[in-house]
Amino acid sequence: MRHLLPSYVRVPLIFFIIWGLIEIFVDSGNEPAFISNPMILLFLVLVLLLLLAIEAIIAALENVMYQSLDDTAKLRFRASKNSPSKIGEWINTTYTKMLGSKPIEKESEIVLDHDYDGIRELDNDLPPWWLYGFYASIVFAAVYLIRYHVFDGENQYEELETTLEIAKAELEEYKKTAKDLVDINSVVVLTDPADLANGRTLYEANCVACHMADGGGGIGPNLADEHWILGGGIKNIFNTISEGGRSGKGMIAWKSTLKPNEMAQVASYIMTFEGTTPAKPKEPEGDIWKGEGTPQNADASPDEVTSTEE
Repeated sequence: MRHLLPSYVRVPLIFFIIWGLIEIFVDSGNEPAFISNPMILLFLVLVLLLLLAIEAIIAALENVMYQSLDDTAKLRFRASKNSPSKIGEWINTTYTKMLGSKPIEKESEIVLDHDYDGIRELDNDLPPWWLYGFYASIVFAAVYLIRYHVFDGENQYEELETTLEIAKAELEEYKKTAKDLVDINSVVVLTDPADLANGRTLYEANCVACHMADGGGGIGPNLADEHWILGGGIKNIFNTISEGGRSGKGMIAWKSTLKPNEMAQVASYIMTFEGTTPAKPKEPEGDIWKGEGTPQNADASPDEVTSTEE
């Protein structure tokens, strides 16, 4: 092994084999395993240091063994160290064939008659690697011509449009589960009891002072009747919570305090007030709203509501 592969090839080869096996068997998503898990990085560093230490120990042992040899054995040892390995011989042979040139002793067969101030020219063939590469480029050009100009294959602009459509679809799918990305365009009435329960908690912590616990209104308008100053429905309520009420007289904007999902929860909980009878309802303000988002169980009290439908 040591004769076939020198240490400067052997050490990186073993290291990258171990690294590759780790990447295969460790699920790290879209990033390398050593980035997602610092312990793997530490392990790889230790493996590299161990390989270098082993090579240093072997080299030291060889040196000790060499010093103990007699002169004849030292000559044989040096000769074996300097002789090319089997891999080295294969590389040299392959390289010579790829050059496609005549050896020096046969150059007289291909020398031309031209003579420029003592400089003579050889009639060498083109190197095989260059020739095969040229042939490959011709084949590629023919395939490309037929694929994209005869059969109208998908071009880069079409590939880009396809990729963008896929990305948009993936984004929309992601938005369905990424609740904090909700906005006025994507907000819907939340019906899950946990969402409504959290909406109630947020309402009681931030909205009771102005709208009362039962939504009857005080400083703020009545939330239980059909009248809305800035429009009813989940989108309008969400937008009012996010951006605030009327300039100079309405409530503050809560978008810097509440997360988008929390505002959707509060808006959904507020919609459960519609059709209930508050203890001390404030006089109606604004216009009657008959848009989307009226809860199906409008006659139930907020305490009894566990879900709504858009």
